[in-house]
Amino acid sequence: MKKIPFLDHWLVTCLSDPNIPAIETSVPYDAMLRESRTPESEGGVNTAWFQGCDYRYSKKFQKPALKEGELCLIEFEGVYRNAEIRVNGKDAFQNAYGYNTFHFDLTPFLKEGENEIEVVCHNADQPNSRWYSGTGIYRPVHLFLLPKEHFEYGSIRICLLDLEGNLQVEGKTNADGPVSIAFFDQEGKEVLLLKGEAKEGKFQIQGKMPNLHAWDEEDPYLYQVKAVFFEDEVTVKTGLRILSWGKDGLFVNGEKTLLKGACIHHDNGLLGAEEYRDCEYRKVRLLKEAGYNAIRSAHHPMCKDMLDACDELGMYVMEEYVDCWYIHKTKYDYVNELQANWENDLDLMVEKDFNHPSVLFYSLGNEVAETSEKKGVELLGRFVERIKKNDPTRMTTCGVNIFFNALYSWGFGVYSDKKAEGNKQAKAKKGEVGSAFFNKIANFMGSNIMKVGSTIHRCDVKTRDAFALLDAPGYNYALYRYKHDLKKYPNRLIVGSETFCIDTWRWQKYAEKNPRVIGDFVWAGIDYLGECGVGSWVNEEDATSFNHGCGWITAGSGRIDITGRFLGEALYTQAMYDKKTIALSVVPPREQRLKHSPSAWKLSMAWPTYTFKEQEIGKPVLIEIYTKAPRFALYLDEKLVKKGKSNSLGRTIIKTKYHPGTLKAIALDEKGKPLGEASLLSGNVKEALATLHPESKEPTPNDHLLYVRIALGDKDGNINPDLKSSLTIEDVKGGKLLGFGNGSPFHPESYLSNKATAYMGEALAIFKVDDIKEFDFRLKSDWNEVRFKE
Repeated sequence: MKKIPFLDHWLVTCLSDPNIPAIETSVPYDAMLRESRTPESEGGVNTAWFQGCDYRYSKKFQKPALKEGELCLIEFEGVYRNAEIRVNGKDAFQNAYGYNTFHFDLTPFLKEGENEIEVVCHNADQPNSRWYSGTGIYRPVHLFLLPKEHFEYGSIRICLLDLEGNLQVEGKTNADGPVSIAFFDQEGKEVLLLKGEAKEGKFQIQGKMPNLHAWDEEDPYLYQVKAVFFEDEVTVKTGLRILSWGKDGLFVNGEKTLLKGACIHHDNGLLGAEEYRDCEYRKVRLLKEAGYNAIRSAHHPMCKDMLDACDELGMYVMEEYVDCWYIHKTKYDYVNELQANWENDLDLMVEKDFNHPSVLFYSLGNEVAETSEKKGVELLGRFVERIKKNDPTRMTTCGVNIFFNALYSWGFGVYSDKKAEGNKQAKAKKGEVGSAFFNKIANFMGSNIMKVGSTIHRCDVKTRDAFALLDAPGYNYALYRYKHDLKKYPNRLIVGSETFCIDTWRWQKYAEKNPRVIGDFVWAGIDYLGECGVGSWVNEEDATSFNHGCGWITAGSGRIDITGRFLGEALYTQAMYDKKTIALSVVPPREQRLKHSPSAWKLSMAWPTYTFKEQEIGKPVLIEIYTKAPRFALYLDEKLVKKGKSNSLGRTIIKTKYHPGTLKAIALDEKGKPLGEASLLSGNVKEALATLHPESKEPTPNDHLLYVRIALGDKDGNINPDLKSSLTIEDVKGGKLLGFGNGSPFHPESYLSNKATAYMGEALAIFKVDDIKEFDFRLKSDWNEVRFKE
């Protein structure tokens, strides 16, 4: 099987707005990010006020050289949405779900010489998503050339049967004949060769791996597997591991495993929905550095590159199918197509995931109130049956907002077809409905509203039938329900499928006492586009209003911001998940006196910096200390500021007055013995410069992306969050500027411009670099100019 990239020379034409010019480009290409953001957007706050249009992607290409009986398949890893594909003017294929990886046989439609493929993508029927979706061919496309006798595409499955090394390889072929399967270790040495026979188009071969090197998060060991059938060769990279679960908890390779997880959406921040391999690796690296060992793909299947990154870097995965079943959340969402497509959707998801050891769960939905009624429970049962038929080795779950189920059963559902029909969120906020309305209530009343609501008896009544079908029911914002349900249902596992950051240590205390609490997934690990302002904390100097109208672009609810910058909450996570003994962040003095947008999903405006304007000296400042240690001591320039007991949630807040210097926090045991320390140093506040800080000295290996952080502060790069500046990138050589912006949820500028402003003293530029030796650009700030090579 030969894999050919099919990425270049696509012509993208907008079918909805004649003012948007056609462009020739390569894919992945997110057409939505190029649209205007307007108060008239029907997607509104959900989709960050982008217009929403239909597009045609077309490409001319030469027919590949094929021998008699050979096939040419085409695979699209993701097209948003309702894709209609024509080849040489003939209807060839359709795919409704915008997050499916799908393929089909291109051969019957090809002619000798030049051919043309057209992909029409529908995204003008807004609103159809509760977050920023992007539009078009936003993930890679490849051709696959298959010889006359071949493996059926995607059919090879490798499964470890036990920790003694016994394993099984199965698959499908289009003919009968001999099959060989060779396993190679990470040094390229062949360690196992299996031989068998395909009969009636199927084969199943068993063997035993000598000196098994099992895969897990701390040792993500991968084998290269080469399958041969006549002239067809297929290579699969996979890890071998055993997953088991029961009343004693969750086990990977027989070892008790606790999932310290984060929910993420699919976008890549300043690059929109465009999916580059190295963007996915970067996200996984950032999340691991923050202390997470698991990801929930909210609320859609992951791309292949993200799964590869999780396999290679050691990150567990909860793969989620969909956000809605048969009750609309937005007027034109996937409800209209799901009933006709769900079986195929689930089959495609399992086909994509099976050989990825990182995948532990299939989550079958998110906050679907359908789980509260008989019809929905029956549908869930069919979902589970389909999944287990295809893959009995993994767990099933579903993220259920237990409080929402009770509300729905009383006739006060957060989501309903009637509300979705009237959901015109762009119209000046006239009675927001659905989750946007409820999020406002949560932001006003605090994070406890759903947790307390979940303790109502009716919440149990309206979830227990659905939960009985799942291996590990997912609890969204229902931490206060754990104690009751663990007692009432002695065989039930619980996973916090969506939770608040403030509960990061609290849920672990439940898990310490009961192994049936197997993990937690915070909302959210990394900030994302759309669902504007739901988790934001932006003050009145940085936003023109707090109504989350046009100009707002991200949710603001990430522990890591949209540019990849760690907020104080990420340091809190590091301490709570034992990545650090103690960590330290500071809420700037100006945040004490300025109005801000409220959020139940945000702890505070604490940042890992201690450099502020001279005018702030002597003004109130909040110091946040994160540690599991029972006691702490805080010093400024070796002078004791405060000493005492740590807060029971692991986050101690100390109010003092700002004076520059070295701020140091020490974690102490009960007897006062130091366990670790963290410090922040004041920079030179008399300096105001922009400095460049590439995340790596070399572009990323696969996509040649270079991330360059821009810091406002002193010449040593100490960030001063009080500084503001306009920034301009000019004279780019040896590369192309792909994205430029800051981490603020309120961001009226385009990420595609060469101009941006700094937020909290920082901005980010992303380049595609041809040759790092030739690469250069110039940055202008309000105070200085600096070249990349300087």
